[in-house]
Amino acid sequence: MMPFTADRLILFGATGDLAQRMLLPSLCALDADDLLPPELRIVGTARSEMNDQGFRNFAREALETYLPANRRGSMADFLNRLHYQPLDATTLEGYEELARKVDGAGKGLAIFLSTAPSLFEPTIAGLAHAGLTGDNVRIGLEKPLGTDLASSKEINDAVASAFDESRIFRIDHYLGKETVQNLLALRFANIMFEPIWNANYIEHVQITVGETVGLESRVAYYDDSGALRDMVQNHMLQLLALVCMEPPTSFEATAVRDEKVKVLRALRPLTNADSVTGQYRAGAIGGTAVPGYDEELGKQSNTETFVALKAHVDNWRWNGVPFYMRTGKRLPERVTEIVVQFRCIPFSIFDGRGATTKPNRLVIGIQPKENIQLSLMAKLPGLDREGIRLRQVPLDIAMPDAFTGVHRRIAYERLLLDLIEGDQTLFVRRDEIEAQWEWIDAIRANWVENGATPKTYTAGSWGPTAAIALTERDGVSWHDE
Repeated sequence: MMPFTADRLILFGATGDLAQRMLLPSLCALDADDLLPPELRIVGTARSEMNDQGFRNFAREALETYLPANRRGSMADFLNRLHYQPLDATTLEGYEELARKVDGAGKGLAIFLSTAPSLFEPTIAGLAHAGLTGDNVRIGLEKPLGTDLASSKEINDAVASAFDESRIFRIDHYLGKETVQNLLALRFANIMFEPIWNANYIEHVQITVGETVGLESRVAYYDDSGALRDMVQNHMLQLLALVCMEPPTSFEATAVRDEKVKVLRALRPLTNADSVTGQYRAGAIGGTAVPGYDEELGKQSNTETFVALKAHVDNWRWNGVPFYMRTGKRLPERVTEIVVQFRCIPFSIFDGRGATTKPNRLVIGIQPKENIQLSLMAKLPGLDREGIRLRQVPLDIAMPDAFTGVHRRIAYERLLLDLIEGDQTLFVRRDEIEAQWEWIDAIRANWVENGATPKTYTAGSWGPTAAIALTERDGVSWHDE
């Protein structure tokens, strides 16, 4: 199939929260930088009744709220690209009107679904009914793609009935983040890292995704999902795959995704001792009192708001290296980071001089600060009459400082542009999704079999004490400083 750049874009769920906070601001910012095809026509659709002008007014409010003024460009030009068609996605009626509004598929059509997963199947049927699934149409799918392997397959089968894999773009917005992509550059563009990126030199790896927020507006979804399915199944396993993957033969979609799926298939099934779940209780975040999960929910629940795991990748490169992962709500900090802890030096020539050495550590900060920090041992200045003194010295690369004058882009800017242009490198393939679900389903089945229930932790803490014990029994401490 010939590649194409879309000159039509349909946004399903165009009046939703994601569209207001991310999609419309991202598209406007791309337009301001002249990165969108000049003829691109954007059609929003949702249940809400409004006309083109109403949608433009809605979009203007969203842009003024969520996009910095210096990134808006000529907002009027962008707003003129926008059109709107009301649609009940669950019935076939209305899809022909949507097709007319799109004004044919043009050179190519990109469709972005940011709707409830339950609407995916009827939406695909409606698109097919209206002739909007041809070879010059590609589709982007926002998570969650199912709640387990079976439901994920059902969704993927429905999409595959109308679109082949080369035209399906499954979005994980973490893969659009600059520092996540920088992880690949760090590993595969620098000779100093790749030779030591293995079990011989790395003792363990930590991946932390901390949120300070509670349920907010996601009450029903989150209580059905929980931290394992909401965060680990997608974002964290994708980060793990990027850390562990073998060097791909090129930076092309197939080559990169082939290596990621090998990692996901090499994940060892977890034992009951390798996972900890928690649920927050009333506490304080940043000095402000916050209610517990049960109070926010208004009832008792066994849904986990925190999970810590000790994983292993059973292959030659990573044999014996533990990967500690934790994520939770109402933690002390909003943070996403990867910590690579290197092994101790095999012999210290400084021991006889009273100096102690500490192993090197690489910290990759993904949010809210994008930075890379490498800790090295260095000698303190002095005449050393009382012995040599060594200290860890951080080498910091703060991304905004290293690349001054370059915009900090919203992750969705890259992903939407890649969808329009047809680059699948940063999107998730079906076999990746299914390998992730297979591993996650086994963990959940293990919890059920062992009658595991979440341990409570105080909001504003780093989770239940059992999460500390998970690492401490291996002589490891979580990177909390």
